[in-house]
Amino acid sequence: MCKDGTCEHNGHHDHHNMNINSMAASATLHCLTGCAIGEILGLIIGTALGLSTGMTVAIAVVLAFVFGFSLSTLPLLKMGVTFFAALSVVFAADTLSIATMEVVDNSVMAVIPNAMNAGLVSPLFWIAMPLSLIAAFVAAYPVNRYLLTKGKGHALVMKYHTGHNH
Repeated sequence: MCKDGTCEHNGHHDHHNMNINSMAASATLHCLTGCAIGEILGLIIGTALGLSTGMTVAIAVVLAFVFGFSLSTLPLLKMGVTFFAALSVVFAADTLSIATMEVVDNSVMAVIPNAMNAGLVSPLFWIAMPLSLIAAFVAAYPVNRYLLTKGKGHALVMKYHTGHNH
């Protein structure tokens, strides 16, 4: 349970004794990493295949979820959690965060003139993409923080990391 800015499990402080703000920042950064990999890879694929902006965005969003979920699933698998159990925990933990990031990231890219059409060699892309990812982080942080206070989101994943997998 999280309260007063500190998360506890069964009356004991989390083994890292991280407060909820740093846990939310960590969860958000973790999701952002997967989103960034998926976004950039999606753009590379879309550009290489000469796809439309809409198709490229669709591929990038799908890949953002794939990489976001993968980055959370792999550590659980290494801990011995079965694939479907890990995937269900990760799906519950990361979906809202990644969805928030994708909406904000793509919205920012859409409002920056020509950013959606800028290729990987364009300085505009390398200015717009980090700006959109920063905006995505800012938007998803309060989502992750809220979920943690309710024992949802990355709190579900943390149960496995702290040994409280009940």
